[in-house]
Amino acid sequence: MAYETITLKIDERGVAYLYLNRPDKHHALNAQMISELHNAIDRLADNAKVHLLILGAEGPYFCAGGDLRWMQDQMAADRSTKMKEAGKLNAMLNALDKMPKPVIGRIQGNAYGGGLGLICACDIAVGNEGARFCLSETRLGLIPATIGPIVFRKLGWGHTRQIFMTGSQIDSRRALQMGLLSFAVPADALDITIEQEISNALKAGPNAMAAAKALLRGFSQQNEWQAQNDLAINALADCWERQETQVGIAAFFNKRPAPWIKD
Repeated sequence: MAYETITLKIDERGVAYLYLNRPDKHHALNAQMISELHNAIDRLADNAKVHLLILGAEGPYFCAGGDLRWMQDQMAADRSTKMKEAGKLNAMLNALDKMPKPVIGRIQGNAYGGGLGLICACDIAVGNEGARFCLSETRLGLIPATIGPIVFRKLGWGHTRQIFMTGSQIDSRRALQMGLLSFAVPADALDITIEQEISNALKAGPNAMAAAKALLRGFSQQNEWQAQNDLAINALADCWERQETQVGIAAFFNKRPAPWIKD
């Protein structure tokens, strides 16, 4: 399959490099990118020659979150379509999360909204010291619902509630403390650190790594993940139908402050 919004390469070691590729949109997620990511993830999961995955991007942003034009389409859709599209993003993130191979995030720049969902689906995330992170949805009158379960499972109750509601940014040092990042390194050490983690993974048995990851998921699934996913999808559909959300998105496109922002 030819991809337009992502790139995929596999080297001679069996290391797959899956990169977001919408640089003009700061690698924002839209319907096509979500579909292509899910397709690539499924292909890599089934490819016995692939031993691990590097998820990355190029430029000043790792991922700017959801494409606002795509989100605007969701606002105009009926409830069934809203839930279907939310479910596609949720399914893609869960496919990445359960991939039976190590997933290493190469987080070279800022990540917002859905970009945090991608990071939380990685087993190891290596970020630039200058990168910034944010769940910005509530500043548009939205909620970070679809990515919520995977963020919650990664960061836990205490850390998630610190970033979930206000849309405030955190830096790479705070992201490291919270467990969003595994390493925060200078820009010139990013790929060196990635290579060290690749070397570590290539020394482990592929089947053993898959079994170890499956065991960890088994531990966590005692918390009824699917119920969390269903709750998140319904909550987002509810949010899209609220006037506050529609006004907030309209304000963004018209380049004016949302009505709840006071000078």
